[in-house]
Amino acid sequence: QVDPKDYTFSGLKDETVGRLPGKVAGQQFVIQDCENCNIYIFDHSATITIDDCVNCQIFLGPIKGSVFFRDCKDCKCIVACQQFRTRDCRKLEVFLCCATQPIIESSTGMKFGCFQYYYPELALQFKDAGLSIFNNTWSNIHDFTPVSGENNWGLLPENAVVQDYVPLPSSEELKAVRISTDATRSIIPITRGRRQKSSDESCLVVFFAGDYTTANARKLIDEMTGKGFQLVQTKEVSMKAEDAHRVFQQCASEFIPLLEKGPVVALEFNGGGAVEGCRNTINDVFSGTKVFVSESKASASQDVDNFYNFADMQMGM
Repeated sequence: QVDPKDYTFSGLKDETVGRLPGKVAGQQFVIQDCENCNIYIFDHSATITIDDCVNCQIFLGPIKGSVFFRDCKDCKCIVACQQFRTRDCRKLEVFLCCATQPIIESSTGMKFGCFQYYYPELALQFKDAGLSIFNNTWSNIHDFTPVSGENNWGLLPENAVVQDYVPLPSSEELKAVRISTDATRSIIPITRGRRQKSSDESCLVVFFAGDYTTANARKLIDEMTGKGFQLVQTKEVSMKAEDAHRVFQQCASEFIPLLEKGPVVALEFNGGGAVEGCRNTINDVFSGTKVFVSESKASASQDVDNFYNFADMQMGM
């Protein structure tokens, strides 16, 4: 028998509270009427609603459905979810991983950055919540109630440090979670999203489904960012033969048989020499693996557009 009290934080003030991995296990959770609290949900959940909270620091592990902030102000959050919504909120700063387009409504002073966090149980929690670490539209915000001449949202500074916003838990119980906020260890690849690109040269790389797809994608990200290139966006999505023709053009036929194994993982890297950098790295590091890489700087921007236009249509359906 589920007792709702085990899945609710209500009316707390100046407290540090949380749930350890395994303690929420996919239930829904409610956080309401809290002030000056540090709140940590180190587990996956079904949905979470956060109402009337003021000046709280909040970490929410992977949420299978939606997270909804209502009538909250001056909160700093780290959130991973399928859907993100706010209504009547003021001054929220959110490090976000969201599989669909985040929506704000009647909200002002909203700031967003890319989710970055690690603890050992987090990867499995993402799986249990049905979320891909590669599907993160954190910066593609839809403002439901725009005001002409005003901007209700913006992006956090690029060098924003997670711990300065949501500190590590201070209570003995929650200290047991082995957290790292080091960006290079983040379970979610850190992407530039809608930030200004540094170069007019991008490169598309697509890994096909297999036992090592995630590991290979992460390895390439480490190699390329280590060389100073920037990861703009990532996507994990299923493709059919006709999609392959649209995206891979004349080389479609060699990749079509690989699509039946499962979804592909696509990465966009940016920076002068990105295409050559990707091609060389893939030849050196992944010589036995079939990977799609843009041929040239000239074709690469078309590759990126073709793939992400296709992917956006898929995700929107």
